[in-house]
Amino acid sequence: MLNKILFQLFRAFVFSIGITPFWILQLNSHFIAFVLYHVVGYRKKVVYSNLHKCFPEKEEKEIRKIARKFYLHLSDVILETLKGFYMSERQLKKRWKVLNPEVLDKYFSEGRDVINLASHYGNWEWGILAVDMQIKHQAVSIYMPMTNVIMENWSRKKRERFGMQMISIKGTRDFFMSKKEKPSSIILAADQNPTNVQKSIMAKFFGYDTPCLHGAEEYSRTKNTPLVYFDVQKVKRGYYTLEIIDMIENPADTKYGEITQKYMAKVEEIIKCKPEYYLWSHRRWKQSDETIAQMMEMHRQRVNSGV
Repeated sequence: MLNKILFQLFRAFVFSIGITPFWILQLNSHFIAFVLYHVVGYRKKVVYSNLHKCFPEKEEKEIRKIARKFYLHLSDVILETLKGFYMSERQLKKRWKVLNPEVLDKYFSEGRDVINLASHYGNWEWGILAVDMQIKHQAVSIYMPMTNVIMENWSRKKRERFGMQMISIKGTRDFFMSKKEKPSSIILAADQNPTNVQKSIMAKFFGYDTPCLHGAEEYSRTKNTPLVYFDVQKVKRGYYTLEIIDMIENPADTKYGEITQKYMAKVEEIIKCKPEYYLWSHRRWKQSDETIAQMMEMHRQRVNSGV
């Protein structure tokens, strides 16, 4: 009963955002950013810790400037995500545009699936809604299920309304190993901290030994699925572009850890250009030095064994 009540309240709130013009949402975004940064201090220690860690060469004044811009962008993304549930196909194509879908066409003509490596940069939520209608492949997004089943079903239905196929992270392996009617373009935003330490792959990220999610590398190497990178850029508030960048055509020919390192290097390269558009509120480095040392030893053993 409580879940139903919470869902109805959530749905009413989202609808109110959905019918609000963008210019009003952007004014509200400034207020939300002010509250998150100055009043609540939402994950402020995490944000500053990450920024100092990644940009030790920058002065404190510049770090603060990036942080404030980040909170405004985060507020934009929160409201844009909610607005997206009620946006039309025309609006999405106008505001989240794929610049070069032809990069995927060669793989489609060969009947090959593609793994799209993405990151929590720009607006990743609109990509779930907008990408399928702009490419030939069947777009697929791997997601983390919600605890509220009613809200989960409604959210999934909204996200799939323009063709995207949503696959729960629990069914990832079965999906990758299944036979598909149409070549799939699978989106994996694998730049976050892994929960399964034993399976994680180590890579250098901003100069630090960093545990990374194993899925993209494992599945691409197992089935020799080509890898591309989804470079999402914020052109201006409320407008984004996606450039598809070819990365690795034959992952089966790579060594253990090579794909993950190349992926994290690309994420780092993009972040450095406009750092305010990355999700700095996530605790990317939370393992102890001892745990990292143990993970690096496991990583070296796997590299030496030619896994």
